[in-house]
Amino acid sequence: ASVTAMVQGMSVPEWARYLAGQIGSDDPDHIMEDIVANMIASLHGGRVELLPGSYELVMTAAARVPIAVASSASYRFIEAVLEATGLRPSFGAVVSSEQVPRGKPAPDVYEEAARRIGVDPRRAVAIEDSSNGLRAAAAAGMHGIALPNQTYPPKPDALALCAKIATSADDVREYLVQPLPPPR
Repeated sequence: ASVTAMVQGMSVPEWARYLAGQIGSDDPDHIMEDIVANMIASLHGGRVELLPGSYELVMTAAARVPIAVASSASYRFIEAVLEATGLRPSFGAVVSSEQVPRGKPAPDVYEEAARRIGVDPRRAVAIEDSSNGLRAAAAAGMHGIALPNQTYPPKPDALALCAKIATSADDVREYLVQPLPPPR
């Protein structure tokens, strides 16, 4: 569990290098390709489901403002999930932390996603489930909403950075239809 909490938010190349070091491999690219391929295969096997209410959350947000994905997952996996769920057209940009210099908790992936959709990060909302994701959103100057991962809940210091701690995707959706506070 402590390893999972540590690697949450790392970019795919970062955690592949970490795993390679842990198992004594000198081929992190092979590890990365195998894991991503297995994740996509499990998606196509019907074993990946959206959180309840998340489809409605995306539709509500996309109808009002430009939205983007800023994820630590591999770009190939993000695109596969979005295509399989029919959500891809809703997003103006998809950014994986493998496409920026540093993974979460650095703000790079959030800053790049905001840039691609033409939004000032200080006027943006980030919905996150992990400690490092919440830290990255705060470092980018965004209003963070925690939708805590139930298995690996965010740490108190990360939750303290949030504008809201949500209990469900529906809770997030209701919060989002309210006006944002002014930039910090």
